[in-house]
Amino acid sequence: MINTQRQEAEDSLYRKDPKVYPRDVKGKFASWRQLAVFVLLGLYYLLPWLNWNGHQSVLFDLPARKFYILGLTFWPQDFIYLALMLIIAGLSLFFFTAVAGRLWCGYACPQTVWTEVFLKIERWIEGDRFRRMKLDAAPWNAGKILRKSSKQLVWIAFSLWTGFTFVGFFTPIRELGHSVMTLNLGGWETFWWLFYSFATYGNAGILREQVCKYMCPYARFQSAMFDKDTLVIAYDESRGEPRGSRRKKDDPGAIGLGDCIDCTLCVQVCPTGIDIREGLQIECIACAACIDVCDSVMDRMGYPKGLIKYTTERAQSGRKPRILRPRIIVYMALLTAVISGLAWSVNHRVLLRADLLRDRNALYRELPDNMIENVYTVKLINMDNKQRRYHVELVGHDDWRLMISPEPVLAAEAVGEYTLRIQAPAGSGHGSEKLEVRFASGDPPPLERTVVTRFILPY
Repeated sequence: MINTQRQEAEDSLYRKDPKVYPRDVKGKFASWRQLAVFVLLGLYYLLPWLNWNGHQSVLFDLPARKFYILGLTFWPQDFIYLALMLIIAGLSLFFFTAVAGRLWCGYACPQTVWTEVFLKIERWIEGDRFRRMKLDAAPWNAGKILRKSSKQLVWIAFSLWTGFTFVGFFTPIRELGHSVMTLNLGGWETFWWLFYSFATYGNAGILREQVCKYMCPYARFQSAMFDKDTLVIAYDESRGEPRGSRRKKDDPGAIGLGDCIDCTLCVQVCPTGIDIREGLQIECIACAACIDVCDSVMDRMGYPKGLIKYTTERAQSGRKPRILRPRIIVYMALLTAVISGLAWSVNHRVLLRADLLRDRNALYRELPDNMIENVYTVKLINMDNKQRRYHVELVGHDDWRLMISPEPVLAAEAVGEYTLRIQAPAGSGHGSEKLEVRFASGDPPPLERTVVTRFILPY
């Protein structure tokens, strides 16, 4: 007996999972999911084609080391903003998971979004769940070959378009399109186009629920963010059991049955193929398809809705759920602080970078007119989207001279290098003097940047 159980356990580890044929479902949550798919894919496929302030609305131009995001230009020096955005993304995931469980997985995860599209294509070509199962079980013939090959061709075309769009976020998409049409695509662009296309095809078309069940790490550590007040999808066992089929006119109480008619539709619509009636499982992505289909069955049977519903462990035990609790308050406070800090920083950032490097070939020069000169190399970066003319001055040294050549005039998003000479009267000090050099542009909106350096004097 023990050996038999051990063998069954080992077989279950290596047994190939049966193919999941998700049934199409209509309802409130299905509509929200379709809206999320439409909005997210719309943003993904349209943003590269839209222009903003003369640039592609979203473009990560790695060779030029410039990142254009909705009218804003970021440079490598703005890496702190990327770090803050990653922190916000992580905190948001923790916050929404603590409040509503795997809300991200069910409605916004790229794996879910693209799998929905691939399933739509499959239903369009092969038919509903029953027809797809019948087609797969049928022997190969001309009709089956036509449907299967048509589906694969549409999947591949959609995957290639997805990969092309992905590369279009890093290479201007119109230039990329011209390179593809003229067969002049670069090696790295070709690699990432095909790689992302293959990843989309493999994950959303072939692996599907296997990614959520076995590959995604989020399912493994999500329980650490759950508590008794986290929203989860649950089956009301006290109301539904004992389950069993019956006629619509039968009184479930009179025949000793619960409200669950054991139609298994909740299993048929599940994209990961689980039975929600067995309790919360790591494979559940909280898409709420089982809620929609169960509510429709309850309507037809004349029973109250909510046999399967969003609820909390505390509510299931008959206690009042709590929305505001310590971890939620902490997450909200952290998110508010980081988002506010990021917004303030981006709104108040100075669109001018200035670096001042003193010439190390000579500490100082003694000039015939009894002046001491230091020479500097100035590097200016105009991060604004228009041409700027800059005025350079010393702060607090009225009797000193400052000369810069050529005159600092920079085109939009340009980098310039200049030679700066500062001369001080002999006897102004000994050793070194701290200097502040101010770079300013009066063009609206005014820009100003002050750089601190050292001026070397004779001892």
